[in-house]
Amino acid sequence: MGKRKFSLFELILTICFIIFSIMVLYPFWQTLVLSFSDPKQASGLGMSLWPERWIPDAYQFVFGYGSIMKAYINTIIRTVSGTFLIVAFTMLAAYPLSKKDLPYRNTITIFFLIAMFFSGGIIPDYLLVKNLGLIDTRWALILPTAVNVFYIIIMRNYFMTIDKGIEESAVMDGASYLTILTKIILPLSKPVIATIALWAAVFHWNEWFHALVYIQDDAKTVLQMIVRDMMTAMDLSQSSDAGAIGGSGSNENLLLSNVRAATVMISIGPIVLVYPFVQKYFIKGIMIGSLKG
Repeated sequence: MGKRKFSLFELILTICFIIFSIMVLYPFWQTLVLSFSDPKQASGLGMSLWPERWIPDAYQFVFGYGSIMKAYINTIIRTVSGTFLIVAFTMLAAYPLSKKDLPYRNTITIFFLIAMFFSGGIIPDYLLVKNLGLIDTRWALILPTAVNVFYIIIMRNYFMTIDKGIEESAVMDGASYLTILTKIILPLSKPVIATIALWAAVFHWNEWFHALVYIQDDAKTVLQMIVRDMMTAMDLSQSSDAGAIGGSGSNENLLLSNVRAATVMISIGPIVLVYPFVQKYFIKGIMIGSLKG
């Protein structure tokens, strides 16, 4: 069997995708190179694919700044626990709504949709969190966002695409709805679960506003808040001529650009590492979950 030849269109399309991939990946790689570059060469780095020397001083400075390690741990705890709750609550709400024989199904769905498009605002949210005694607790960063109507609609639509004959057979064998959900539906719903989990994880990792409003103890704050404070402090203290700051563990001066690049890599690192493992489910989950109403 001979090798299949590429058509001219496929060749052009492949070249275009390669060029596009390079355009997407280069800024990420450039930031990584800048974060490890020698400060003496960083100011004139330009377009470089490899630094002359790999120097970790910028990372030493960032990790040595204030309570950034505590904030990093707080962010990881928030992301893991917040993602788990969002996925759990989304499944528990979406599964009943996927049943066409659910009493008042349309009314409940409309109620959810109204809540998605219209919110009370910041002040009612703050008063609710305060009255629940959640101010200055980690729960204030997790519970107010534990239910997302958009995620519920996506997962509900996905559940509706699953063959009903499978559930009917399980009911005839005496399985309860909870057993059907955990033993049958969830294993068949990996694409949409991975999609929702990725969205939730990215949201919790990047979100900082709730920490600004609800958290008063610096020991409970999140990474994004510490990064913001660090960058603000460096902007105020940098030299007006060279833009340099004292390097940690080095006699050289770190450029502010070195530290910014290192901060970006530290901030996005975990999400970038997680994404390849769920990417294969992502497209399938969002496409199927958005088709059926």
